[in-house]
Amino acid sequence: MFDAQCDIAAVVYGAGDDPDALLRDFAADLNARGLRAIGMVQAGQCADSSLSAVLVHNGETLLLAQDPDPAATGCRLDLARLASAGERVAASLDDGADLLVVNRFGKREAGGKGLASLIDRALKADVPVVIAVSSERFADWIKFAGGMSVKLACDRHALDQWWHKVSMRAAGRLAPTNATVCELLK
Repeated sequence: MFDAQCDIAAVVYGAGDDPDALLRDFAADLNARGLRAIGMVQAGQCADSSLSAVLVHNGETLLLAQDPDPAATGCRLDLARLASAGERVAASLDDGADLLVVNRFGKREAGGKGLASLIDRALKADVPVVIAVSSERFADWIKFAGGMSVKLACDRHALDQWWHKVSMRAAGRLAPTNATVCELLK
């Protein structure tokens, strides 16, 4: 599923980190420079009716929460709304992209569902992917990615360094070596 050049990066975050702001700002900066970063970042909270996603390529906000239900507990993610949001991102991916941003790697993605197909689709189209992965889910992520991923700290410097290497290689400006991008960034 994943190639050996590590065109996929996991921004690993903990309780005090804000991967959504990091990924949203990163995508906005790429888009402002004339690149095409597509995808979505989470907005709102999973445990209430504010859960939504912001499409990084056009700023549109899509509701992902179930309709309010006072008896519901836990995450109120509406799977049909998530699928619809994924379809919107996939359509944008088909129009061409320089980067795919995926808001979260969760239990659905670990099981091959949720937005997992977007990751595969992007990599098959040679579009690099960056995804937020909770430190608690990182072992699941490694299994899902088959180890073919770069682990990044949840900070802009790490993300910029990864992007520089990936974009330079894609532009043919990175000198060929025997080491893969994955090996260089570890």
